[in-house]
Amino acid sequence: MARDVDMIRRVYDGFRGKVESAGKAAFRPLTLTEKILYAHLADAPSGELKRGSDYAMLHPDRVAMQDATAQMALLQFMTAGMPRTAVPATVHCDHLIEACYGAKEDLRTAFDNNQEVYSFLESVSAKYGIGFWKPGAGIIHQIVLENYAFPGGLMIGTDSHTPNAGGLGMLAIGVGGADAVDVMSGMPWELQVPKVYGVRLTGRLAGWTSPKDIILHLLGLLTVEGGTGAVMEYFGEGAATLSATGKATVANMGAELGATASIFPFDKKHSDYLKATGRADVAEMAEKLADCLSPDADVVRNPEKYYDKVIDIDLSTLEPYINGPFTPDKAWPISKMKDAVRENGYPAQLSAALLGSCTNASYEDIDKAAQIARQALDNGMKARSKFYISPGSDRVRATVEKEGQLATLKSFGAVILANACGPCIGMWNRKDIPMGLANTIVTSFNRNFKKRADGNPATHAFVSTPEILTAMSIAGTVTFDPSSEPVSIRYGEEGFMLTPPVAHELPVKFETEEIGMIEPPADGSQIKINVDLSSERLELLEPFAPWDGKDIENVPVLIKIKGKCTTDHISPAGEWLKYRGHLRNISRNMYLGAVNAYTGDAGKTKNILTGAVDTVSAVAADYQSKGKGWIVIGDSNIGEGSSREHAAMEPRYLGCRAVIARSFARIHETNLKKQGILALTFADPADYDKIREDDTVSIRGLKSLAPGKDLILEINHSDGSSETAALRHTFSDNQIEWFIAGSALNLIAKSSQGAKSVKGSK
Repeated sequence: MARDVDMIRRVYDGFRGKVESAGKAAFRPLTLTEKILYAHLADAPSGELKRGSDYAMLHPDRVAMQDATAQMALLQFMTAGMPRTAVPATVHCDHLIEACYGAKEDLRTAFDNNQEVYSFLESVSAKYGIGFWKPGAGIIHQIVLENYAFPGGLMIGTDSHTPNAGGLGMLAIGVGGADAVDVMSGMPWELQVPKVYGVRLTGRLAGWTSPKDIILHLLGLLTVEGGTGAVMEYFGEGAATLSATGKATVANMGAELGATASIFPFDKKHSDYLKATGRADVAEMAEKLADCLSPDADVVRNPEKYYDKVIDIDLSTLEPYINGPFTPDKAWPISKMKDAVRENGYPAQLSAALLGSCTNASYEDIDKAAQIARQALDNGMKARSKFYISPGSDRVRATVEKEGQLATLKSFGAVILANACGPCIGMWNRKDIPMGLANTIVTSFNRNFKKRADGNPATHAFVSTPEILTAMSIAGTVTFDPSSEPVSIRYGEEGFMLTPPVAHELPVKFETEEIGMIEPPADGSQIKINVDLSSERLELLEPFAPWDGKDIENVPVLIKIKGKCTTDHISPAGEWLKYRGHLRNISRNMYLGAVNAYTGDAGKTKNILTGAVDTVSAVAADYQSKGKGWIVIGDSNIGEGSSREHAAMEPRYLGCRAVIARSFARIHETNLKKQGILALTFADPADYDKIREDDTVSIRGLKSLAPGKDLILEINHSDGSSETAALRHTFSDNQIEWFIAGSALNLIAKSSQGAKSVKGSK
């Protein structure tokens, strides 16, 4: 029986009626995305929700949190005054496990190094009724897919790759921890109604092409900003040919497009996967609602009428891709890779191949790699590069161990890492390459920003498929195309051609995992949560101050950022992950990776009060100590990448009043708003160029802040001259209340205290 089956049954019991009512309210056929959103509205719709402009108040079905983000989310939830979460929720310990020697040794080290954090998360989970998945149990998104995702559901998760569950027909959206607090507190969750882009898949994959190539190709077409504010909805005959885990891979990497979510319609592959993972009851319920769990027939027949954009992909002509380096949208068809290496001077020799992550760590993925590895072994060869595997879950690990794929891969030269994120999130204690040495790695991960995997800015990281990276590890070079050339053995010896693997989507039987979940007690009210005041890892939160009711007057520009600025640049992971539960300590990494537009240096800025150059966080702290707030100027798509709300909480903690950019990534913009920071954009993007290094600025119009109403930026130059610029924003009425209160959490706490007072007065 499925976990939380009673909740799923309640969702399905009312689903058809809500979808039919929504169709009548909108007066037109509905996309799948719209059906799920309408079915989860806090109040029945009175008319059509306008995409890209209206805000919807929603009740998601569940919340998922990983250990690096759960710390701050739960520290915030503790201040909300709630006795228990209002919806099912889980914590997954997958981010803090460093990859180095192998699963057993690395897990032992993780327990030694993170015991304080694990104990905190386990006890908080027990107190508030949250399921706690132990270290080594698996990667959050694979665990969710195997245990919790269900077609037609709506969930949020404190990780940007939460949309992975869209592979099983669930609308799953990455958020910051403050959003999770909203939902766990039982409050409606606010989302700007996304646009819906239809991706029509025709044909069938063949040869060396796999589901991952669909999204790698799309990234080349649309770029990392191409899906911002939209859900990618896949449909067409080709969609039904993909396995559930293959669909999840595609949905997972929609985050790299900036998409709100990605989703596939319900089909037989979903039923097969649900049954294989012990959820035949959910499959049976979903099958009865199959028409409601797909876009309406007229949407499929006439997609241009109902989707905001339609993209066609013929799977039968799609070529394998390899994307990178340094950004996931630099897409190279494998047939062009030799030219790319030669023309750009990329290191051709492959130093490491890494299989795993939440994107590609399923049974199907590991089985395909093992098939290729077996061909090499049969020809007397092993991997010529380092080879690492991170299984997606202990269930997957146990199954491929029982069936023999792990033994094959170990013979091939693979190191089997813990069932965790590891190198994908930067937790890779790499010892084979000196820092600063140029080298190339190929991964099945989702992101390849500079320094992300191993901290080395000279590592050229490429993203590809399990099949291609395994083949390249045999050849030892990133220029190898297994579809057209043989693997060389030794000088003077004839090579051999690799045969593309056959996709075995599911095992005959999934084995039972050895590492799993700790269920919370029925009543955790007596559990005490203690945080050591001297702890370097955990720190209780103090509320941020409310708005003072005044315009922002004559504050310095802390830093003007040039070019790509992801949340990795704003709040790096790696060695800083250990401070994710300690706001004061982690704030020392603020904007360490952001490139200063005036100097080209990363992480340094000028203190205009003293003239000294220091780290961005040190200058911010100095301004704050002198009673000065400050603002940040950003370039395009600021906050791309991970959902980490630390990239908003750290600036707020150190005195940030506003971030003004050419454009924002969705999650980062919301996170800033949640923490009481003004997230603003230049009405004219060229006004970015008006900001000089020694400027101070004022923001006018805050007393009449209202949806759709511009603000004015006054720019005061050090030579005595001044300029103005119009500023846009996307604040709703509800979000303006967050700003006034000082943060969304302040509003929740106030509401909770008010409810207690009313209850106590009866």
